Amino acid sequence: MIERTLILIKPDAVQRGIAGEILARFERTGLKIVGIKMVKASQELAKKHYTDALIPIVGNKTKKDWDAAGIKHTETPEQIGTMIVNSIRQMLTNHPVIALCLEGIQAVENVRKIVGSTGCKDALPGTIRGDYGHVSLGYASIKKRGIANLIHASGNPQEAQQEITLWFAPHELQTYKSAHDEHILHLNDW
Repeated sequence: MIERTLILIKPDAVQRGIAGEILARFERTGLKIVGIKMVKASQELAKKHYTDALIPIVGNKTKKDWDAAGIKHTETPEQIGTMIVNSIRQMLTNHPVIALCLEGIQAVENVRKIVGSTGCKDALPGTIRGDYGHVSLGYASIKKRGIANLIHASGNPQEAQQEITLWFAPHELQTYKSAHDEHILHLNDW
Protein backbone atom coordinates (compact mmCIF):
# COMPACT_ATOMS: atom_id res chain seq x y z
CA MET A 1 0.00 0.00 0.00
CA ILE A 2 2.79 2.40 -0.93
CA GLU A 3 1.36 5.74 -2.07
CA ARG A 4 2.59 9.10 -3.21
CA THR A 5 1.07 12.39 -2.11
CA LEU A 6 1.56 16.09 -2.76
CA ILE A 7 2.40 18.62 -0.10
CA LEU A 8 2.78 22.33 -0.65
CA ILE A 9 4.62 24.23 2.03
CA LYS A 10 2.76 27.49 1.51
CA PRO A 11 4.23 30.99 1.37
CA ASP A 12 3.38 31.79 4.99
CA ALA A 13 5.50 28.85 6.19
CA VAL A 14 8.32 29.65 3.74
CA GLN A 15 8.35 33.31 4.82
CA ARG A 16 8.37 32.37 8.51
CA GLY A 17 11.40 30.13 7.98
CA ILE A 18 9.76 26.92 9.24
CA ALA A 19 9.86 24.91 6.00
CA GLY A 20 12.79 22.81 7.24
CA GLU A 21 11.00 21.97 10.48
CA ILE A 22 7.92 20.92 8.53
CA LEU A 23 9.98 18.81 6.16
CA ALA A 24 11.77 17.13 9.07
CA ARG A 25 8.45 16.04 10.57
CA PHE A 26 7.59 14.09 7.45
CA GLU A 27 11.03 12.52 7.18
CA ARG A 28 11.03 11.44 10.84
CA THR A 29 7.87 9.39 10.25
CA GLY A 30 9.52 7.40 7.48
CA LEU A 31 7.94 9.21 4.55
CA LYS A 32 10.38 9.46 1.67
CA ILE A 33 10.92 12.63 -0.37
CA VAL A 34 10.74 11.61 -4.02
CA GLY A 35 10.31 15.12 -5.41
CA ILE A 36 11.04 18.60 -4.07
CA LYS A 37 11.30 22.07 -5.58
CA MET A 38 10.62 25.71 -4.85
CA VAL A 39 8.07 27.23 -7.23
CA LYS A 40 6.47 30.61 -7.72
CA ALA A 41 3.13 29.39 -9.05
CA SER A 42 1.55 31.01 -12.09
CA GLN A 43 -2.09 32.07 -12.08
CA GLU A 44 -2.78 29.17 -14.44
CA LEU A 45 -1.23 26.63 -12.05
CA ALA A 46 -3.07 28.15 -9.07
CA LYS A 47 -6.38 27.83 -10.96
CA LYS A 48 -5.66 24.22 -11.88
CA HIS A 49 -4.75 23.39 -8.28
CA TYR A 50 -7.59 25.29 -6.59
CA THR A 51 -10.30 24.72 -9.20
CA ASP A 52 -13.63 26.50 -9.50
CA ALA A 53 -15.25 23.31 -8.16
CA LEU A 54 -14.11 24.51 -4.71
CA ILE A 55 -16.14 27.72 -4.92
CA PRO A 56 -19.53 26.29 -3.80
CA ILE A 57 -17.89 24.07 -1.15
CA VAL A 58 -15.89 26.92 0.36
CA GLY A 59 -18.77 29.38 -0.09
CA ASN A 60 -21.34 27.23 1.70
CA LYS A 61 -18.95 26.32 4.50
CA THR A 62 -17.89 29.93 5.06
CA LYS A 63 -21.50 31.16 4.97
CA LYS A 64 -22.40 28.55 7.58
CA ASP A 65 -19.44 29.66 9.73
CA TRP A 66 -20.41 33.33 9.36
CA ASP A 67 -24.03 32.63 10.23
CA ALA A 68 -23.03 30.59 13.29
CA ALA A 69 -20.71 33.38 14.45
CA GLY A 70 -23.34 36.07 13.85
CA ILE A 71 -21.23 37.78 11.18
CA LYS A 72 -23.47 40.01 9.08
CA HIS A 73 -23.04 39.65 5.34
CA THR A 74 -24.93 40.20 2.12
CA GLU A 75 -22.83 37.96 -0.13
CA THR A 76 -24.24 34.75 -1.59
CA PRO A 77 -22.36 31.47 -1.03
CA GLU A 78 -21.13 31.73 -4.64
CA GLN A 79 -19.74 35.23 -4.04
CA ILE A 80 -18.17 34.17 -0.75
CA GLY A 81 -16.60 31.09 -2.33
CA THR A 82 -15.24 33.09 -5.25
CA MET A 83 -13.74 35.65 -2.89
CA ILE A 84 -12.07 33.01 -0.68
CA VAL A 85 -10.80 30.80 -3.54
CA ASN A 86 -9.38 33.85 -5.36
CA SER A 87 -7.65 34.89 -2.14
CA ILE A 88 -6.10 31.43 -1.74
CA ARG A 89 -4.93 31.49 -5.36
CA GLN A 90 -3.42 34.93 -4.83
CA MET A 91 -1.48 33.70 -1.78
CA LEU A 92 -0.13 30.83 -3.86
CA THR A 93 1.10 33.14 -6.64
CA ASN A 94 2.50 36.07 -4.60
CA HIS A 95 5.42 34.21 -3.04
CA PRO A 96 7.24 30.91 -3.53
CA VAL A 97 5.96 27.58 -2.28
CA ILE A 98 7.91 24.38 -1.72
CA ALA A 99 6.29 21.50 -3.57
CA LEU A 100 6.96 18.03 -2.20
CA CYS A 101 6.05 14.60 -3.40
CA LEU A 102 6.26 12.16 -0.52
CA GLU A 103 6.07 8.38 -0.71
CA GLY A 104 5.23 5.84 1.94
CA ILE A 105 2.72 3.39 3.32
CA GLN A 106 -0.71 5.06 3.29
CA ALA A 107 1.10 8.34 2.62
CA VAL A 108 -2.05 10.39 1.97
CA GLU A 109 -3.76 9.47 5.23
CA ASN A 110 -0.59 9.68 7.30
CA VAL A 111 0.35 13.09 5.93
CA ARG A 112 -3.15 14.42 6.65
CA LYS A 113 -2.78 13.29 10.28
CA ILE A 114 0.62 14.96 10.60
CA VAL A 115 -0.67 18.20 9.05
CA GLY A 116 -3.79 18.52 11.22
CA SER A 117 -7.15 20.24 10.71
CA THR A 118 -7.48 22.88 7.97
CA GLY A 119 -8.34 25.52 10.57
CA CYS A 120 -5.28 26.10 12.74
CA LYS A 121 -7.34 26.77 15.88
CA ASP A 122 -8.99 23.36 15.48
CA ALA A 123 -5.74 21.48 14.79
CA LEU A 124 -4.51 19.31 17.64
CA PRO A 125 -1.21 20.02 19.40
CA GLY A 126 1.49 17.89 17.85
CA THR A 127 0.25 18.49 14.30
CA ILE A 128 1.98 20.99 12.03
CA ARG A 129 -0.98 23.37 12.00
CA GLY A 130 -1.61 22.85 15.71
CA ASP A 131 1.97 23.70 16.62
CA TYR A 132 2.75 26.46 14.13
CA GLY A 133 -0.58 27.87 12.94
CA HIS A 134 -1.83 31.13 14.30
CA VAL A 135 -4.69 32.31 12.11
CA SER A 136 -8.17 30.94 12.66
CA LEU A 137 -10.67 30.28 9.90
CA GLY A 138 -13.05 32.64 11.68
CA TYR A 139 -10.55 35.50 11.64
CA ALA A 140 -9.67 34.88 8.00
CA SER A 141 -13.39 34.81 7.20
CA ILE A 142 -14.00 38.12 8.95
CA LYS A 143 -11.19 39.60 6.86
CA LYS A 144 -12.85 37.96 3.83
CA ARG A 145 -9.79 36.10 2.66
CA GLY A 146 -8.43 32.57 2.55
CA ILE A 147 -6.63 31.25 5.55
CA ALA A 148 -2.85 31.18 5.74
CA ASN A 149 -2.62 27.64 7.13
CA LEU A 150 0.99 26.77 6.34
CA ILE A 151 0.54 23.70 4.18
CA HIS A 152 -1.56 21.92 1.60
CA ALA A 153 -1.86 18.13 1.63
CA SER A 154 -3.75 16.02 -0.90
CA GLY A 155 -7.12 14.85 0.41
CA ASN A 156 -7.24 11.35 -1.08
CA PRO A 157 -5.14 9.09 -3.35
CA GLN A 158 -6.93 10.16 -6.56
CA GLU A 159 -6.48 13.84 -5.73
CA ALA A 160 -2.82 13.15 -4.92
CA GLN A 161 -2.21 11.62 -8.36
CA GLN A 162 -3.85 14.60 -10.10
CA GLU A 163 -1.98 17.16 -8.00
CA ILE A 164 1.40 15.47 -8.39
CA THR A 165 1.07 15.66 -12.20
CA LEU A 166 0.25 19.38 -11.91
CA TRP A 167 3.36 20.19 -9.91
CA PHE A 168 5.91 17.62 -11.10
CA ALA A 169 7.00 16.26 -14.47
CA PRO A 170 7.69 12.50 -14.38
CA HIS A 171 11.46 13.05 -14.69
CA GLU A 172 11.41 15.19 -11.52
CA LEU A 173 10.31 12.27 -9.35
CA GLN A 174 12.88 9.83 -8.05
CA THR A 175 12.83 6.17 -7.06
CA TYR A 176 15.30 4.90 -4.47
CA LYS A 177 15.50 2.73 -1.37
CA SER A 178 15.68 4.34 2.05
CA ALA A 179 16.59 2.81 5.40
CA HIS A 180 12.87 2.74 6.21
CA ASP A 181 12.20 0.71 3.07
CA GLU A 182 14.67 -1.92 4.21
CA HIS A 183 12.85 -2.34 7.55
CA ILE A 184 9.40 -2.39 5.97
CA LEU A 185 10.31 -4.84 3.20
CA HIS A 186 11.81 -7.31 5.69
CA LEU A 187 9.08 -7.31 8.34
CA ASN A 188 8.16 -10.89 7.48
CA ASP A 189 11.75 -12.00 8.09
CA TRP A 190 11.58 -11.26 11.83
